[in-house]
Amino acid sequence: MFDPWFAAALVVGYVFGSIPFGLLLTRLAGLGDIRAVGSGNIGATNVLRTGRKDLALATLILDSGKAGFACLLFAALASPTAGLIAGGAAFFGHCFPVWLKFQGGKGVATFLGVLLAAFWPVGVLTCLVWLGMALLMRMSSLAALTAALAAPLLAYAFGQEAVAVLALFLAVLLYWRHKDNIGRILTGDEPKIGAKKA
Repeated sequence: MFDPWFAAALVVGYVFGSIPFGLLLTRLAGLGDIRAVGSGNIGATNVLRTGRKDLALATLILDSGKAGFACLLFAALASPTAGLIAGGAAFFGHCFPVWLKFQGGKGVATFLGVLLAAFWPVGVLTCLVWLGMALLMRMSSLAALTAALAAPLLAYAFGQEAVAVLALFLAVLLYWRHKDNIGRILTGDEPKIGAKKA
């Protein structure tokens, strides 16, 4: 049966997720187009390559916040399922924004934002997995891949089956978005956090 709330969650979540905060912030700061810097990505890791830690942090917060807000909004207005749909749509919108010809970010911050909003203990633990791996290996991509692998397992361990299913689906997309990074990790060419990639 058609549920208008689910349809609204898909559309609104996608629109929220497709707001390219990294691109907007760097342009407002007079740094030009972030897509011409480093990896060409619009996310916080690439914003950090401009040397502006404040903008990178703001991008991280806003990219996670837009997904978390979409999730919480529809969970409150409709149902937890609608909230998960909105959060998943926000992740998709971040990765494939219509305004940027579907060339968006890799979804790490939005992934974490959805988890924090959907079931905060899983979100917090996933963030800690990311942080631990980032501190240990100094590679944002490897930290993200490890956290994405852990998230559905953590959600399942907490008995949050719907969150686990969403986390698994998003993790698959996140791995696909990181396919080039995976290749560089395997060859030892993946840049460290904060490095200014040529």
